[in-house]
Amino acid sequence: MDQKPRIERRAYQKFDVVVKPSAIDGHGVFAAEPIGSQRKIGEIRGESVSVDEARVRATRHERIMIVELSSKRAIDFSKSADPMRFTNHSCRPNARLCIDYGRVEFYALRDITAGEELTVDYGQTHHQGRLACRCGTADCRGAL
Repeated sequence: MDQKPRIERRAYQKFDVVVKPSAIDGHGVFAAEPIGSQRKIGEIRGESVSVDEARVRATRHERIMIVELSSKRAIDFSKSADPMRFTNHSCRPNARLCIDYGRVEFYALRDITAGEELTVDYGQTHHQGRLACRCGTADCRGAL
């Protein structure tokens, strides 16, 4: 009897997602199954660094993912193997990023269909409005 290989999901990843090229920018993370509104999608883990070090790193790379947890600590996800690190920005996101006890978690803002790209609003960034937004939504702010 032929059986599909079972892909084991890591405990911190609650729904199956896939990383592939994105129309927004570079690679994105896409739902591989339907995700219900307000459900936890998953987490992302990275290297804990000082905010000062994080800000220096942000000037050295074009593509980064750093989240400041407090005025002193940040997490750099540049070397993370977690798929959620490929979450792109949208001015009309379908998910939100939540910091809970130093953990960076993603939750669905609405029902998300399989195949849909997962997006969050990055909010304030080190780009300070100098980087063009590519989300393509009707109400796009135009810059990050």
